[in-house]
Order: sequence, then C-alpha cells, then structure tokens
Amino acid sequence: MKKLILTSVILFFAASFTMAQRYAFVDTEYILGNIPEYADAQQQLDDLSAKWQREIEKKYQEIDQLYKEFQADAALMPEEMKQQREEEIIQQEKAVKDLQRQRFGQNGDLYKKRQELIKPIQEKIYNAIEEIATDKSYAFVFDKAENPKMLFADPRYDISDQVLETMGYAY
Repeated sequence: MKKLILTSVILFFAASFTMAQRYAFVDTEYILGNIPEYADAQQQLDDLSAKWQREIEKKYQEIDQLYKEFQADAALMPEEMKQQREEEIIQQEKAVKDLQRQRFGQNGDLYKKRQELIKPIQEKIYNAIEEIATDKSYAFVFDKAENPKMLFADPRYDISDQVLETMGYAY
C-alpha cells in the first residue's frame, strides 16, 4: 500500500513538473539575416573562396596545357624524357589536389576562416538565447531553422526578435 501511495505521489509531482515546463523557439536563419556582421563575414568567406577557386582552376589549366604539349611532342621524345615529363605532370596534379584539400578540405583554410569569423557571432546568439531562456524560465528552446521535427510553432513562442534585441540589433 505504501508503495502504491509513494508511486502515486511521485507520478503526480512528475506530471505537474512536466506541465510547468515552458518552451520557445528561434529561427537562427532569421537572426543571422538581421546581423550585419554576419553578412560581412559571409561576404569575406565568399570572396576568399572564389579567389582560391580561381587559383586552383588556373593551376589545372596550366597542367592541361602541359599535358597537351606533352601529347604533341610525345612522338618525337625518347622514352626516358617521356617518363620524366609524365612524372612532372603527375606531380603537379598531385600538388594542385593537395592545395585544393588544404583550402577546401574538412579542416581546411576555408573551414578555419569560417570558424574565425562566424563562431563569435554564433556564440553571441547562443548567449542571448541562454539569457532569455533563463530570465523567462524556458525549459527548452528549439531552432526551427535547423531541420526540426516541429510541424507547427505558435508565433507567440518565437523569441528570435528578443534574441536580436538582447544582442543590441533592431529588428
């Protein structure tokens, strides 16, 4: 009997606790779209990416030109010279692929630059969300921009504008 009463009391408190939880959501795409520093950082990243891509494409064109010259001259070359030129072309292709990996790879220069420029903005957003969630006693704050499973969200629980206000941006 005591176990039944104890279980009932625990379930009652657990149910009342879960009903007391408050939820909110933000749209980080909307927030980022209203932060000028993010637009500037994104433009810098786009410019840098385009510059590096042009550099790599130029190197591939140079390799293509070397290969065409090799094909044109191959019939007149001794076998040893053919192998040497082929090896040079292969080495240059490898160097360009390494450069491409260094610039655009998983932990490449573009990734590092993105971390340098975007991470401080993301941390500011997170801190503003955390401040609002603590002040307003939200148990959970969802991001509707990041592939959520949320099928409906009541706009009155959207705190995206409050996040921008907390960060000092007009919306």
